Amino acid sequence: MSQRATGTRGMRPYGHRARGFGAAPMLCGQTTAAPFHTIPLAMRTPRHHHIPPADPGQPTRRLMRVGTLGILAFWLVVMAVLYFAMQYTLEPKGATVTAEGAVVIPRHHDGHFRVAGSVNGVPVMFLVDTGASLVGVTDTLARQAGLQGGDPITFQTANGLREGRVVASDSVTVRSLAVSGLRVGTGYTGRSSEDALLGQNFLRHFDVEMGRDRMVLRPRGS
Repeated sequence: MSQRATGTRGMRPYGHRARGFGAAPMLCGQTTAAPFHTIPLAMRTPRHHHIPPADPGQPTRRLMRVGTLGILAFWLVVMAVLYFAMQYTLEPKGATVTAEGAVVIPRHHDGHFRVAGSVNGVPVMFLVDTGASLVGVTDTLARQAGLQGGDPITFQTANGLREGRVVASDSVTVRSLAVSGLRVGTGYTGRSSEDALLGQNFLRHFDVEMGRDRMVLRPRGS
């Protein structure tokens, strides 16, 4: 009697591929990883690029910027017009000469009398000062007019004491009126280097008539 092998026929070695299951062999101590599921392309959800919604306030802000720039431009134009208007107003009105040779000086808006003239041929803008004893010029104008040397002197001005010199000039003119050999004081401080004082040593050569809105300088004997 043949003896049937027992114990091994019904048993398969550990790790042997089981028939009919198609399972992969599994080693002792190895864990089974979760299966990786692949989603078919047809089932995938398409991705869309996010487009932010339009800002409803953007046109309003743009209009506000444009409006602000327009307002600034308007005020710049207004300020420019005012500046040139003030420059025109501040310019002293020109003096006129009558048929008799008298010089008529209109009163400036600041209450003073200003008139164009010259010292040694250099143009100046005189401020008529009946309280000043001498014609006065700035140091810059004195150099331009060739007023050199002279005697040092201290002037009493509205702003205090001022050091200067007294120099003999060739000529001082106001429109049609001229005086030669006048003593001129240097060191005057005006609004600009062309400013000068027309003092009594010039005015006393003429008849002076002062009205409310004008001053008239007449040659004596006219």
